[in-house]
Amino acid sequence: MRTIIHHFSTIDSTNTEALRRLEAGEQGPFWLIADEQTEGRGRLGRQWISKPGNLYSTHAFPFTAPAITSSHISFVAALAIHDVATSFITGANISLKWPNDCLINGAKFSGVLAEMHGGHIILGMGLNVSHEPDGLPYRATCIAAHSSSVTVAQVFESLQLKLKKWLQIWDNSNGFSHIHRGWEARCNAIGKPMSLDTGRAMLHGTFVGLAPDGGLVLNHNNTTTIHYAGDVRIIPTEENSAA
Repeated sequence: MRTIIHHFSTIDSTNTEALRRLEAGEQGPFWLIADEQTEGRGRLGRQWISKPGNLYSTHAFPFTAPAITSSHISFVAALAIHDVATSFITGANISLKWPNDCLINGAKFSGVLAEMHGGHIILGMGLNVSHEPDGLPYRATCIAAHSSSVTVAQVFESLQLKLKKWLQIWDNSNGFSHIHRGWEARCNAIGKPMSLDTGRAMLHGTFVGLAPDGGLVLNHNNTTTIHYAGDVRIIPTEENSAA
């Protein structure tokens, strides 16, 4: 099936535009990319600062797997973004942080926002290519800080290919075990102390890894629990918080 790519110089949000198009009857798969967003969104309703020079993209596509597996898509996207980073950068520590952050030497350079609408996934992915936003509550970086020559067009082309590969591996949730193993292999935080802000409590413990369905497994107070939302901070090797 041919995938259409819509490009905008400025837009409020590529995810919001994808939702408008689906509600108007447009069928996926399609991509939306923008040079700039005026109302970019991140996880937990946070603003995603979107000045020109970085990649702001959304991939909308039919979702035919069981709805309960829609959370898998964030891990698929994280693996694709990790592959993008490693294809342009050498000599840096590139790792994943739960649930879908990709870090370069401990600094965040990307964000993922996956949303469901009817029978479609709206998968927003922002990658810092030429610069990182100022004034963030966590350390951030961009690909250009670690690679001598890279363009937004090159990063987008790579992202399309890598996402297609990992979606095929995921195989409508049948291959999530491969996603699970791939994600854990690219995470440096397993077995390390961490804190998790659930919004109701601040928990401290050791990051055990992913549950079979992708939940965060935390050992705290000699008790192992599974969590599906919250802000993660790895201590003391990573001074980031999820976006």
